[in-house]
Amino acid sequence: MAPDRSATYREVFAVREFRYLFSAYLLSLIGDQLAKVALSIVVYERTGSALLSAVTFAVSYLPWLIGGPLLSVYADRYPRRQVMVGCDLIRMVLVGSLALPGLPLWSLVTLLFIANVFTPPFEAARSATTPEVLSGDKYAVGLGLSSITAQVAQVVGFVAGGALVVLLSARGSLLIDAATFAVSAILLQVGVRPRPAAAPDEPARLWSDAKEGVRIVFGLPRVRWYVVMLFVALAAAYAPEGLAAPYAAELGGDATAVGLLLAASPLGLIVGGVVIGRMLRPSRREALLVPLAVLSVVALIPAAIVTSLPVVLLLFLVSGFGVSFIIPLNVMVVQAIPASLRARAFGVVSTGIQAVQGLAIVAAGLVAEFLGPSIVVSLCGTLGTVAVLWLGIRGRNAPPPVPTPRTSAD
Repeated sequence: MAPDRSATYREVFAVREFRYLFSAYLLSLIGDQLAKVALSIVVYERTGSALLSAVTFAVSYLPWLIGGPLLSVYADRYPRRQVMVGCDLIRMVLVGSLALPGLPLWSLVTLLFIANVFTPPFEAARSATTPEVLSGDKYAVGLGLSSITAQVAQVVGFVAGGALVVLLSARGSLLIDAATFAVSAILLQVGVRPRPAAAPDEPARLWSDAKEGVRIVFGLPRVRWYVVMLFVALAAAYAPEGLAAPYAAELGGDATAVGLLLAASPLGLIVGGVVIGRMLRPSRREALLVPLAVLSVVALIPAAIVTSLPVVLLLFLVSGFGVSFIIPLNVMVVQAIPASLRARAFGVVSTGIQAVQGLAIVAAGLVAEFLGPSIVVSLCGTLGTVAVLWLGIRGRNAPPPVPTPRTSAD
């Protein structure tokens, strides 16, 4: 393959293991979104509080603070397929228990929180397995496909979530979520080749191994600045998700508008995944990293003066397109970090992403109690633009990391 030629989707899907990873990822993501939107709608309908609705939505993000840097260690110390299957089975049982009748609201939220603690080691193992499955630019294109997959799952889950709550109730949506974890575990067991642990020399030591993951990510200057830029951009771009219900009400919309607001940004990232991940050469992707990050937040600035739902949806879609900067950023991180440390590094980065998104959603909900959703969205865009520009410039001027040897793929 030419050094600066983009791989094709056909070349990526020709890799059997990736097809199974892809399918398992899609199933579990759709189920997660169904549960998330179901609980957030139920909480808002019962309480009428933007803050409580945002807190419920943020429950899926906050467990990364516990499980991210610590439990992701196991994805380096133990066989990664084993870690993924085990996490799927545990989540199947916990999410299935949410469908038991008579559970109070606080019990539902607590059990969902515990179930999501097992998402970080699963994601770390999956992310670290992907570069072992896909070689060369197939890895970058595969990342684009994974981004598209995540956003398709969000679009389908968010748009269908409100309807399923009406048709099946929240319990029915949660049972579907549990079933997706069961099928995902089967796909991974059947289709992903067992590999030895990447760093099996000694037992996992949670704190010291977690600190090693932090050190490798933040010890490389360019990686450090770009990762912090990633945290800030995603916090600002996704904080409005927790305001979907009250924002839709402010715009005069109903439950359908809630789903559309939640689906617009993921739809933009779907388009970005195709354009950035497939249609551009590797060198061009890298050059657009910072401009796309800025676009992800600057698009939200006009929200305070826009009262039309279609225009707001367009702003969210453009913001989502900008979030596709995660594709070249992810490639850079993988190239800079040794294979034996990748799961821990992915755990640290993913933890930061989920934590800042969850905290930003809660903060946005709190501020919206006083200023209103549209003003909060505009503030996210304004503050995010200033911070992302500064961090992007610092990252671009920092010395580039020395690439590590890639592992061979089958």
